[in-house]
Amino acid sequence: MGVFLPLPRAHADGCAAVDVVVARGTGEPGWLGSAVGDPLYGMLQDRTRVSTSAYSVAYPADYSFDIGRGSADLVSHVSAQAAACPDQQFILVGYSQGAAVVHAALGTGAVSGHVQLPGYLADRVSSVLLFGDPMRLIGWTVPGGWLGRTGNWCTAGDPVCGGGMNAPAHVSYGGSFVAAANFAAGRVY
Repeated sequence: MGVFLPLPRAHADGCAAVDVVVARGTGEPGWLGSAVGDPLYGMLQDRTRVSTSAYSVAYPADYSFDIGRGSADLVSHVSAQAAACPDQQFILVGYSQGAAVVHAALGTGAVSGHVQLPGYLADRVSSVLLFGDPMRLIGWTVPGGWLGRTGNWCTAGDPVCGGGMNAPAHVSYGGSFVAAANFAAGRVY
């Protein structure tokens, strides 16, 4: 007679330990965004050393600047995932217009039609990673409770986040990915 051993199951019945939620920049191609999201996700997978999944925020990311629609989708996704995966953590990533989407979801300023992440989910977000953040240019930061877990990168000369005059700097964030991935990995609990 053999011994029955149950097959190993994935973390929390198929739930990844960390869900990386990415809001891409204006007109950015790629699944999570070719300039930031796609390459950064690869680094996060290497550095977090836990199971990961990723989600691309569904919003136009065009010149309509429908930040409210983006924040609504981000909050809807995180809320649904949190309910389905009670132990899952989240890393929120925003690039350019996507950074404004993340800001809106966190409650920065008054963006028309924005949807804010419910307070009871705040502890589930281990880190926030922002790149080329246009809110930085106008002096806005994430609300106080988010400051310690937020990394905000602006490449020298980037006109979108730093008021510079070097437009190519806005698509030159590859040099920030190691620091961002290490920051996020260090916050995964």
